[in-house]
Amino acid sequence: MDKLLNDLVAIVGPEGMLLGNDVSQRSVDWFTGAPCRAKAIVRPRTTEQLSKVMALCYQADQPVVTHGGMTGVVHGGEASPDELVVSLELMNRIEEIDSVGFTIQVQAGVTLQHVQEAAGEIDMQFPLDLGARGSCTIGGNIATNAGGIRVIRYGMMREQVLGLEAVLSDGTVVSSLNKMLKNNAGYDLKQLFIGSEGTLGIVTRAVLRLQPYMPSEQTALVAVPSFDALTRLLGFVSRELANSLSAFEALWNNHYRLMTTESGKHTPLLADDSPFYAIIETLGLDEERDAEDFSLILEKALEAGLITDAVLASSRAQRQVIWAIREDIEVLVKELKPMFSYDVSLPIPHMQAYAEQLEQNLKAQWPQAAKIVVFGHLGDGNLHIMITVRDESPESRRQVEQLVYHPLKAYGGSISAEHGIGLEKRDYLSITRSSEEIALMKRMKTALDPKGLLNPGKVVALD
Repeated sequence: MDKLLNDLVAIVGPEGMLLGNDVSQRSVDWFTGAPCRAKAIVRPRTTEQLSKVMALCYQADQPVVTHGGMTGVVHGGEASPDELVVSLELMNRIEEIDSVGFTIQVQAGVTLQHVQEAAGEIDMQFPLDLGARGSCTIGGNIATNAGGIRVIRYGMMREQVLGLEAVLSDGTVVSSLNKMLKNNAGYDLKQLFIGSEGTLGIVTRAVLRLQPYMPSEQTALVAVPSFDALTRLLGFVSRELANSLSAFEALWNNHYRLMTTESGKHTPLLADDSPFYAIIETLGLDEERDAEDFSLILEKALEAGLITDAVLASSRAQRQVIWAIREDIEVLVKELKPMFSYDVSLPIPHMQAYAEQLEQNLKAQWPQAAKIVVFGHLGDGNLHIMITVRDESPESRRQVEQLVYHPLKAYGGSISAEHGIGLEKRDYLSITRSSEEIALMKRMKTALDPKGLLNPGKVVALD
């Protein structure tokens, strides 16, 4: 491998190659902090450099794992000592903003927050939003088809991408930086790479859709008396708020209580004895009118018994206080250590039964140790589940995984709503996908990456 590394340095320069401690001091897992074990990290600055890097790796049969912002939680960035990492961190330029066509063209290493800020400078917005906005990158968002808190209004990352450029395992550059909303000329090749987790090609640049800036933002935290009321509340605000509803986040009592009174980290804005809570947010154009309408709708929800209490944010600082209860994952990591994290989706009517049965099963197996926290994007059927059984052994993890994943099949759910498959969920893919679907995935992988060099072992196993 030494000759290959020397050849790669000739392409990316000394600053483009990290070795030794510069590699091991980097983490490949946000929750555990596990170190990177790769032989080296190669950091190209351009698509051309990456193309040459991959051509050499292809000739040498060298496996490659792609790194973005490293905010993933399914072990998609893990690399063994005989693998190389390609990091896109130096490919971080915003190349073009089109305020007429509502597009922005960026390199894959640009952070989501940077794109959001660039859009804001021209009174527009990039609507994808995640708690990890300051660290996650656009390439990673595309590779995992990221979701976040505004899917209910704007859709997932897939809906934000007009065109992209990717480098295949042999160095071939597939560049289709389309800027048009309509382009029905043959296969939509970008869809092959969106959500493929770097197993089919490495995304290097993308053209993204922008949306009009919405200066009016209304946010409320509400207490909800039952799951039935929670689902009826979602239907009510979806109708009453029409196109302005941008987020509807559900917090089970175990989540809200842990984040506030139990941990002491966040002030309980509402009493902690309600079975459910919801964060409701709208985006609009008229602050005064939107505030009046929002307040009136919450009053109607209160009168209808859909909510029992509410607190409305009257400033950006107050909105941040509300959202911090939802987004401060560090509290969960600390309070539930060692924590197992899950990201599933299932039809909304089945969520309560699924969560209750899961908790019962966990406590039956670990009566004293098991603790579960549930929250998520109710409007798009996505639940985040954090579990501790105070034992992080592989056997306990496997047992918890089976309790989480196997019931999803009966509900028509998915083992992954927005985090992807990586290594962590690969063995459970058959719960969500049929044998025919998995066979087709393997055929696609073999066709685009015949030597199996890109993110080997992730998503589907070819062995």
